[in-house]
Amino acid sequence: MLPRFIALLLLFSLFACNADQSNTSTTTGKFSVPYEKFELDNGLDVVLHVDKSDPVVAVALTAHVGSAREKEGRTGFAHLFEHLLFLESENLGKGGLDAMSARIGGSGANGSTNRDRTNYFQTVPKDALEKMIWAEADKLGWFINTVTEPVLAKEKQVVKNEKRQSYDNRPYGHNSYVIDKALYPNDHPYNWQVIGSLEDLDNATLADVKEFFRRWYVPNNVTLTIAGDFDPAQARTWVEKYFGEISAGEEVKNMAVRRGQLSETVKLYHEDNFARLPQLTMVWPTVEQYSEDAYALDVLTDFLAYGKEAPFNTVLVDEKKLAPNVRMFNSTSELAGEAQLTIRAFPGTSLDSVMAGVEAAFARFETNGISDTDLNRIKAGQETRFYNGLSSVLGKGFQLAQYNMFAGDPGYVEKDIDNILSVSAADVKRVYETYIKGRPFVATSFVPKGEKALALSGSEKAEVVEEKIETGAEEEFDASVAAEYEPTPSTFDRSSEPPYGEAPEITPPTVWQTTLDNGIGVYGIENGEVPLVNFNLTIPGGQLQESLEKPGVANMLAELMTKGTKNKTTAELEAAIQQLGARINVYSSTESFVIYGNTLARNYPATMALLTEILLEPRWDAEELETIRRETLSDLEQEAASPNAIASAEWNKLLYGDDNIRAYNELGTPTSIPAITMDDLKSYYSNYLSPSIAKMNVVGALDQSAVTAPLDKLVEAWPAKEVTVKQWPVPAPPATAKVYFYDVPGAKQSVLRIGKPAPTVADADYYPATVMNYILGGGGFASRLTQELRESKGYTYGIRSGFSGSKEVGEFQIGSGVRSNVTLESAQAVKEILEDYPATFSEKDLETTRSFLTKSNARAFETAGAKLNMLGNMSEYGWDANYVKDREAIVRGMSQKKIKQLAEQYLKPGEMIWLIVGDAKTQLPRMKELGYGEPVRLN
Repeated sequence: MLPRFIALLLLFSLFACNADQSNTSTTTGKFSVPYEKFELDNGLDVVLHVDKSDPVVAVALTAHVGSAREKEGRTGFAHLFEHLLFLESENLGKGGLDAMSARIGGSGANGSTNRDRTNYFQTVPKDALEKMIWAEADKLGWFINTVTEPVLAKEKQVVKNEKRQSYDNRPYGHNSYVIDKALYPNDHPYNWQVIGSLEDLDNATLADVKEFFRRWYVPNNVTLTIAGDFDPAQARTWVEKYFGEISAGEEVKNMAVRRGQLSETVKLYHEDNFARLPQLTMVWPTVEQYSEDAYALDVLTDFLAYGKEAPFNTVLVDEKKLAPNVRMFNSTSELAGEAQLTIRAFPGTSLDSVMAGVEAAFARFETNGISDTDLNRIKAGQETRFYNGLSSVLGKGFQLAQYNMFAGDPGYVEKDIDNILSVSAADVKRVYETYIKGRPFVATSFVPKGEKALALSGSEKAEVVEEKIETGAEEEFDASVAAEYEPTPSTFDRSSEPPYGEAPEITPPTVWQTTLDNGIGVYGIENGEVPLVNFNLTIPGGQLQESLEKPGVANMLAELMTKGTKNKTTAELEAAIQQLGARINVYSSTESFVIYGNTLARNYPATMALLTEILLEPRWDAEELETIRRETLSDLEQEAASPNAIASAEWNKLLYGDDNIRAYNELGTPTSIPAITMDDLKSYYSNYLSPSIAKMNVVGALDQSAVTAPLDKLVEAWPAKEVTVKQWPVPAPPATAKVYFYDVPGAKQSVLRIGKPAPTVADADYYPATVMNYILGGGGFASRLTQELRESKGYTYGIRSGFSGSKEVGEFQIGSGVRSNVTLESAQAVKEILEDYPATFSEKDLETTRSFLTKSNARAFETAGAKLNMLGNMSEYGWDANYVKDREAIVRGMSQKKIKQLAEQYLKPGEMIWLIVGDAKTQLPRMKELGYGEPVRLN
């Protein structure tokens, strides 16, 4: 689902016009996304947008059915269908769209479900458009007969694994469930969660599923959007051919707006098994999407919570020091909306004190209001984010479908922009007084186990359904059994997949390169699709320049560098950036210190002036350093409760060992953070940040001279200085496999991390090994791991494998979250796949690998982010601009023999680290059966 702000930001520039207009600024000064809309006789809405900047096409099928269309007691069906429709249809066959996606070089067919709609989408090379239209039509008209009881049983398990991973096995995962039950009555369609309940999923029958599909998955309830490089007349012919004979369904009427209502404030608490910090969430019922008040509420929530001088930040973070940060937003859906405030406090903090801080912040807002300067600042940021939302053809297609389905017109943008631009300070005050001030709300207190006393006074215990995991209790099924049915008739033979169109010509973008007088290497791509510039200034080093005694210095320095400059306070610097509609972020990674930015092209010189000030004139604010220290310790505390974060931390320790800085959290440790001083930060700054080793990558609507001219001051004031990046030991692969277990009591899932050290990016085997891995676990639904553990057995929501690394180190890793009671069985399945892979990799597997890895290059440079990544690879590894073509040659030259040799060399399960993070009480004793000796318990 596109975030609400993207939907609003498109207002600034998206408008309807005739299909023959180009995708450029018009005489009115507005940025256009031209579209053509037509409707088939069966009610299917079709919206086309032509954009020939890249040889790709995005196709999205959006059904006006989300969880709000479900029946009480049969929740989760809309989301279940999101899964089912990828599996099979009568003419695509087993594997459905996922299998086809791997062959045609698609982005990986995907979908999403929310309260009000479900969409299915993919970006493909333009020669595959007819195939996609054929496939989407097959899902809509020739799908339901292929669903069998075993397929339904298997997909129920996949969805339940998704629920465990996203909700049950993570801190604060049940918060939305508790809020919605309190905010909406039982008969309101927003009362239940989109993912549904485990009980309802278990009770779903095949008859229920077929009834749901036939009611809602009909052409008159669907919008098809096609955006990208294609001939609209030809596309229309194909749409009419493949979709035209699908029968319309029963009339689908829009549901009546029904806002949440509370007669009194509701306070609920829950002792969270995974939480380490107390969290207060307050939610007020507001308005539905596109309601006039929604725009002012967006401004209000942004102003209250975000920024140094935001009332909540000033009171709760800076003055009372109760929490590291505050989040607030206004969320709108088709029928209703909510304003939500979330504060995750420091350990041991009473949420009553947090509530007192909230009341003080509201009182401050009531006194001071919002200024016109702040209104303009917020709108400037919205304009930039709007253009970012248009950086891909898929993003444009999403927005056209959104307007068409929920506003009734893809051209609703003109009304939309009028609404957002007309928000005044008086409007912001009015919506505050209408929906927030003195109004009842839902307040949830999620506190760590045994710390009920921290909950808000007067809170009642929330009803949260906790699943019991029992080994051997799951249903057995064979999802490979073919369905028996009478084929759905058609006026022509649909069984043959349409041919490819004309193959797209893949041309890497033109790259310019220069070196500035102080040593900074600059790489650039001029790209005028949207009036933006994206950039990063990367200085090698990062965490590698730290000492084992004080990890976390680089991260704290990066955080401090945006907390003011010599001549600007934190608030003044923040305001200066935001008034440009820009973002400037500074962060440290394992191997780099990075300044990243995004700005309107017209404001690039002013943004570079601020970057120079940030980099060369730090404020060294002691008070801000203490705030960062508290925030970092809070982040570490939260990570200690997350099974996935635990797995990442333990993996690094096992892979690199205690004598390597890479084994440590980039944030630091609970011991090192209190010990880091301002002098430590200044020492790092003076010793390791140098232009002599820095690279700057720039993508945007500026030519080389316009990019480099504003850098003169940076060059003049930042002299060259020799810096050497510290070298750390390169880990050796383990001689024999070992199983390690980290106990998370009561975990609903086990997190698996399996792998070993592997070739570096500079190694000749690195990319060939990546090619070898595609069918193993790098190809999504085309991979063996996914097909076996998800599609065949229903053990997991997702599993992947891959090679990653840098010039110095590399690793191979398999990662997944699996149902707790099949932890051993999942590990055994992975082991068997690894053992069999060299001998079972077939010529067909090689054909699929070649097809995907060559055809997908049509998408290699589509977005600004992809272009920036390309420049990063060139500047970091010394590759030329045609490295994608070089990789294509490697793919085409691969043979079964070479794949087998690489697999035998790098995929030996008996020489890997096997890490399990899960419930030791029930799962640890079983892990000895994997055959790698007695498991080592890590905690």
